[in-house]
Amino acid sequence: MQRDGTRTRDERSGARTRNRPAAAVHRPLRTAGLAGLTCHLALVLWLVVLRPLPVPWVYDTNLTPLASLRSSTGWQVVGEFLLLAPLGVLLPLAGGRLRAPWLPSFLRTTGASALLATGLEFLSSWTPGHVLNVDHILLAVIGVAITHLALVPGLRRLLRDRRPRVRMPVPAPAPAPAPKVTTLVGPPVARARAYAEPTPPTR
Repeated sequence: MQRDGTRTRDERSGARTRNRPAAAVHRPLRTAGLAGLTCHLALVLWLVVLRPLPVPWVYDTNLTPLASLRSSTGWQVVGEFLLLAPLGVLLPLAGGRLRAPWLPSFLRTTGASALLATGLEFLSSWTPGHVLNVDHILLAVIGVAITHLALVPGLRRLLRDRRPRVRMPVPAPAPAPAPKVTTLVGPPVARARAYAEPTPPTR
């Protein structure tokens, strides 16, 4: 804050200061999350998105939410739920933060999964046998959201409890002050003077 009452550029942009440091990132968890996220997306691309389907005919493009559920079987709906459900755990794990609040983490996870599901659905529409279906995106995001709410808060709490806590060194107790010795100051004591006996005069 300047003298004229205006805010500085860092204050207007909401930049963190030294008084409010960012949450610590757990490096091993982040590495494991990125590796798992990469493997899962590569598996989905190879087995589902980029694999052509040898079918004689396909449905039309569906842009109406929940319109294709009438013609889908229960196994197909469950498969759409589980297709991207691991992202509910892998995305927060890739962040590597153990003390993130649950609501911002939930919103970030569902938003990122919606973007990924939309991109995969558009990519699969170019593969023979696949058509663009908005219900696939909705079911995938719902599966990610349920997985996140069911597993991530409990796993974070468990990892925080199992993480070894750093013990602060206990300071040594201060030595007790030495007792003060009080000396009584009194009048000086006169010392006894030694007088030699007088010798008689010699004649």
